[in-house]
Amino acid sequence: MATIPITKRGAEKLKTELHHLKTVERPSVIQAIAEARAQGDLSENAEYEAAKDRQGFIEGRIIEVEGKLSAAQIIDPTSVDAGGRVVFGATVDLEDEKTGDNVTYQIVGEDEADLKLGLINISSPIARALIGKEEGDTAEVQAPGGLRRYEVVAVRYL
Repeated sequence: MATIPITKRGAEKLKTELHHLKTVERPSVIQAIAEARAQGDLSENAEYEAAKDRQGFIEGRIIEVEGKLSAAQIIDPTSVDAGGRVVFGATVDLEDEKTGDNVTYQIVGEDEADLKLGLINISSPIARALIGKEEGDTAEVQAPGGLRRYEVVAVRYL
């Protein structure tokens, strides 16, 4: 199985979710199944079916999160020394050459990506265009609206 890059913060988020699934969600659904069984005839028991479906989802998510954590390569951006180059975990300040707008992105793993928070997936077109660039370089990104050019203003490892 290939390793999956993830930041320290992302790994902690997955560990928290796993703990919640195992200690809160799993016991809750087991209780719901027990209560539905106590009502008698299971063949026409909607609560039982719903609880079993929920249990299947929870168990599937537990397996998925455990798999991601076991394959995770945890990277602490603060300990990265890439000599000013854009790498996984780097926070990059960009300027759109056409509009002059400034944006800041951190390149993170798939499970951590949230564009509203400025966290972009390592496999996204913009992240792929930025990898290996340094301050002053220009990155060209094929966006749905056409080709966009960004100047790398700053690269930080936070």
